[in-house]
Amino acid sequence: MVEQDSQGFTETSSVTPPPERKVFGSHLPPPTRTIALGDKLPPARRAASGSGSSSESEEEDDTKFKVELLPDASRASRRPPIVDCHNYSEFDIHVQAYSGVVAVSGHTVAVASGHHLRVYDLSISASPTWHLDSKDGFGTKLKDFKVMAMEFRPTLQHEDRGHFLWIGTKDGHLIELDVRTGTVTAMRPAIHVHVVTHMFRHGQSMVSMDNTGKVLIFTAPEGTDLSLATLQPRVVRIAEKQEFTKLLGSQLWTSTRDPNGGGSVPGASRGPYVRVYDIFTPGAVGRSLLPTEHLGAVAAGTVLASHPGHVFLAHEGGNISIWSTGDADGAPPQCVEVVKVSTSDVLSLEGVNERLWAGSRKGLISAYDITTKPWTVTNCWAAHKELPVLRLAVDTWSMEKLDRLVVYSVGRDEQLKFWDGMLGVDWIEQELLKHETEFSAFRDMTVLIVSWNVDSAKPDQLTGTAETVNFLTDVLQSVDSPDVIVFGMQELIDLESRKMAAKTVLLGGKSKSTDGALSQKVSTAYRKWHDRLVTAVRCAMPIDSPYTVTHTENLVGLFTCIFVKNAERIRLKHTALTTVKRGMGGRYGNKGAIIGRFVVDDTSVCFINCHLAAGQHHVRQRNRDIQDIVEDDTLHAQPDELIAYINGGDGSMVLDHEIVFMNGDMNYRIDQRREAVVASINAGDLEHLVIHDQLRKEMKFNRAFRARTFSEGPLNFVPTYKYDRRSDEWDSSEKARAPAWCDRVLWRSLVPERVTQLHYRRWEPNVSDHRPISSAFRITVKQVNHEARAKVKARAQERWKAVERERLSGALQHYIDQMMI
Repeated sequence: MVEQDSQGFTETSSVTPPPERKVFGSHLPPPTRTIALGDKLPPARRAASGSGSSSESEEEDDTKFKVELLPDASRASRRPPIVDCHNYSEFDIHVQAYSGVVAVSGHTVAVASGHHLRVYDLSISASPTWHLDSKDGFGTKLKDFKVMAMEFRPTLQHEDRGHFLWIGTKDGHLIELDVRTGTVTAMRPAIHVHVVTHMFRHGQSMVSMDNTGKVLIFTAPEGTDLSLATLQPRVVRIAEKQEFTKLLGSQLWTSTRDPNGGGSVPGASRGPYVRVYDIFTPGAVGRSLLPTEHLGAVAAGTVLASHPGHVFLAHEGGNISIWSTGDADGAPPQCVEVVKVSTSDVLSLEGVNERLWAGSRKGLISAYDITTKPWTVTNCWAAHKELPVLRLAVDTWSMEKLDRLVVYSVGRDEQLKFWDGMLGVDWIEQELLKHETEFSAFRDMTVLIVSWNVDSAKPDQLTGTAETVNFLTDVLQSVDSPDVIVFGMQELIDLESRKMAAKTVLLGGKSKSTDGALSQKVSTAYRKWHDRLVTAVRCAMPIDSPYTVTHTENLVGLFTCIFVKNAERIRLKHTALTTVKRGMGGRYGNKGAIIGRFVVDDTSVCFINCHLAAGQHHVRQRNRDIQDIVEDDTLHAQPDELIAYINGGDGSMVLDHEIVFMNGDMNYRIDQRREAVVASINAGDLEHLVIHDQLRKEMKFNRAFRARTFSEGPLNFVPTYKYDRRSDEWDSSEKARAPAWCDRVLWRSLVPERVTQLHYRRWEPNVSDHRPISSAFRITVKQVNHEARAKVKARAQERWKAVERERLSGALQHYIDQMMI
């Protein structure tokens, strides 16, 4: 197929035409069903509901809760990779959102908006060296022009690099400015006639483009510098009004969402069109391409050193498409893969060293390691105050001028930010972790975690069998004098009782007094269990080792109560609590989590008590619940206590903590029929059931599962759900639910050897349809000698300088190969 655009540039396309639509009325009628008089009516359609329905919406299909296979962000560093290569900060440089234009070369920064151009030299001042106004024509006869595009032109002499700035205007002028003197050295008035939209540097060539699709290529004769005033450019025509345009390698990649500009494909399920032009090969034809599936508009594009011969395009909607650039035999470029990286738009993209950097609509910049499947988020930091990251770019000359690989970003907050493309701060932090024993003292603590879905049972119902009566005493004495005791309970109230649930929604989750006491407004059910637990701890523990309640919180049936030995309480700091609602799309707390945190010595410890979506087939929904819980950022931040937290975090998120425990009714089931499950239990063949356990399968096979980095002990006990109350019989109700290990305890540690599980077992009180479980741990906490740490860090910084020089050499060669230097 051959097509011709409005400018006469011939393009080839391998896109097949859409199939001819059928005439209305030619389709077969929908199937019908006849119900005779007296026949039994079919069941009514079930209304769609999420986890906010009853706790046992077993039969619902959760396909509508599809969760994309997003990159694994569980180990991502939140530490901003600040770069300190300038003598003065860029914080006072403002870039007009959307209309502002930026060009950077070493210490030199040029910022234009409308009629104004400011040039900064951050080696001598944070104020502009030159502030030029086009109303004065920059000292020329041209007046009142608006700057639309800028780029530094290449030079033969190293000392001249980054000093000659080419400017494209709204009236189609091209101007060259010497930023050292602030004077115009050359110009070509109205050479484009129309608005100059883009400008690129490619080896010893410069490329300018206007909105009508006219591309000018300036290439100097070998051994001479580019002369804007005298050099005659070669003209190439491409499709007009392209919203995305970037020179990647030697190919010009473009795309638009405008149907009149070829942005969409009528009647097709794929789009948008991507057009590729080999503009440096005279007579070459452009190609029109389609992705493998329908995607949002193209917002940005880049190449990556680790993947030569490929182009990466960012799309609105959170996808990144990967394209081959073709080969020497004439094979056309084609889309080879589409990766979902975000639920929000990807607005900017840049290949930096071995990482793919992406800017989001929420002000975050993420760095992806794309060598793993799924991709891994190695870094994700807040760059632009929750406002869109409009542009990401590498200052390729920074490696020569500053001995750094500098990346700059421009945000909707009108701020220009510089970043370390080598991510040196993370390398140094990894070195500190390797040598932590040189500046830290370590000691052990014991933690006991008890998890139970009580099915609205009250504490005074702990009667009957000896296992029921003595449960609290037995579980508390299952480990010798624990330093921390955590009770995580679910369904303390009847979730089917509208009156009770409404009361908890209105009054639950209120702030507690500083001594951890419960608010007087909360339900009596919480007060009764709180008092019973306090009494049980007081009676079961030695008199000479008293405990204090440090954390209590409730959320529509969830209840967390944390006890700490008085001897350890004086070492605690930065205690905090928060709740995460997951029912009814996050509006209702019948499903969700309570998150508690403290720092002991210099180790941060986090406890999660959760109740996830019910239903045999709601695996994806449960996965999404866990994702939202671990990504919640409402814990009180501690920006001045960063040593206790990991991955550059400040304690506001779960994964900022060095040690994390997660317990609760996670509701993961066994993918077997009830009869098979019961038969395996009766035969004592628990290993067979573990193979089919949904949680274990997600942790093993789903590499995007947010709890994949957590650990769990062996499941050597019989499933804890679902029993008839006051019996040892499996569910005999009409639903006849299959037994399952719904109740679990997981953990995660930055250093795995610092958490050892002492036991993992179930208990036998029979007042609920769940059996409680407990797990005891020995954890190792650290106390840091800050002076010794500073010395180890200084040595790591010296080693990094040598590593950085080696990596800069490799990065420099990549940009030379891409003709960007």
